[in-house]
Amino acid sequence: MIYEKNIFQKNLKNIDLRVGLCYPNIYRTAMSSLGYGILYDLINNQENIWCERIIYPNIQSIESNTHLKNFDIISFSLQFEEDYFNVLEMLKKAQIPLKREKRNNNDPLIIAGGPCATANPMPLSDYIDIFIIGEGEAVLNNLFKKYRQSKDLKKLLDIDGVYIPKYNNTTKIAIVENMDNAYHITQPIISKTDNKEYKSVFSESILLNVSRGCTRGCRFCMSGYIYRPMRETNVEKLIGIACKTRQNTGLNKITLIGAAVSDYSKITELIKGLKDKNFQISTPSLRIESITKDNLKTLKDSGLKTITLAPESTEKLRKRINKEISDECIFSVIKNASQLDFNIKLYFLIGLPYETIEDIDELYKYIEKIVKMCKNPHKIKFSINPVIPKPHTPLQWIGYNFKDIKQKSKYLKKKLRKYNVKIESPKKGMVQYILSCGNKDIGNIIEKSLKKDLTLHEWIEYMPKYDTDDELPWDKIDIGVTKKFLKNEYKRLDSQKQTPWCEKSPCYNCGACEKN
Repeated sequence: MIYEKNIFQKNLKNIDLRVGLCYPNIYRTAMSSLGYGILYDLINNQENIWCERIIYPNIQSIESNTHLKNFDIISFSLQFEEDYFNVLEMLKKAQIPLKREKRNNNDPLIIAGGPCATANPMPLSDYIDIFIIGEGEAVLNNLFKKYRQSKDLKKLLDIDGVYIPKYNNTTKIAIVENMDNAYHITQPIISKTDNKEYKSVFSESILLNVSRGCTRGCRFCMSGYIYRPMRETNVEKLIGIACKTRQNTGLNKITLIGAAVSDYSKITELIKGLKDKNFQISTPSLRIESITKDNLKTLKDSGLKTITLAPESTEKLRKRINKEISDECIFSVIKNASQLDFNIKLYFLIGLPYETIEDIDELYKYIEKIVKMCKNPHKIKFSINPVIPKPHTPLQWIGYNFKDIKQKSKYLKKKLRKYNVKIESPKKGMVQYILSCGNKDIGNIIEKSLKKDLTLHEWIEYMPKYDTDDELPWDKIDIGVTKKFLKNEYKRLDSQKQTPWCEKSPCYNCGACEKN
């Protein structure tokens, strides 16, 4: 059983628009999403709109048990490409026609947002009426206002951040330009349960939105390109939000949320300020080169038990992907964390451009060296994942070499069997790549999967591969960063030339902001 506090209940007599906020993944994942919580709170702060949550595999709302098909608008949050299957499954289970062209005015309007929708809406474009490109809070209030005035979707085309497949319009990403004007929750939903399957990843924790965007320019990282520029919330405001939320909820643990939390320009001041207010502090992941020993000590003193770091690969390959962090720096942070008795999670990639089997052998030795240098080797976990080329990144032109990645995965499994290492399935990586970088035809195989398990051969038939001069399925989506800039970064994969962090360097004219 789940107990929830701070949910919205409204009188239907005062409501003229009902929104079903769908999360096509399980409850514990949905309730760990700050974006999902922000939209729920934001929409419900409009008097005449009632926004209710529908979380996979259910098709009734949590708030009133209303069936999915009885909402005016259904909005899906697309955080992971694999959730596309669950989107269609939920619509089918609710007896809502899957294809948008087969729906009529009596059916709900189906919209979708989130990073996957922003990067490449094409795989679900036959099933979704409207895609939100960018950050939902910058679009939804205006969208709902116009939609209540007229159900004619053509009248929504002038809104930045709205892509309508029926019109295949070019649209520009919409983001919150100033984080001090962003929507911060001070009365979040608190859910309590003894069932681990339903327990949020950040259970009983205040999620504090420190920053959005990242301009480090790691060449494989989609969020580092689509949410530029980096935007920070003021320290005093963050501490004020934390204190107000504690008053409203009784929670005393803070989880810092941002694309690059440890890059936050006043991270030391923020951690100290929160600690002085007697908060416990946690953070999902940290950027290695911006971690100091003092910050690690402060986080440990505040109650943090686990740190997550992403070395990605060996030093030579890190240079190719524009993540020039020295081995000395990485080993120093890991040693400090081990001495402070942290649990340590380390993430690595395989299948990077120009990677050889010799590089994989070096990666094995690299991991072995890390284990030997740590005080408590049993407290270290390694995760090795195939690199997934993503839209709007320099890697969008490299493709996915399934056979090569499978061979390397098999080799590493044999070498690392005595260590605490998880290696992601190469087939799963391939499916994610197809869903990430495919065109509208990918919808066919997603829909086909509702009826039967698909073979490896069936998936391989849909494998995309693009050259730098090709028209891309997501070319209608303007995220700000220009294709010219991405092509230059693609060339630097070969030359290993670095593009330093733009916060510390002259402007590269990537297109995402108006700096000179």
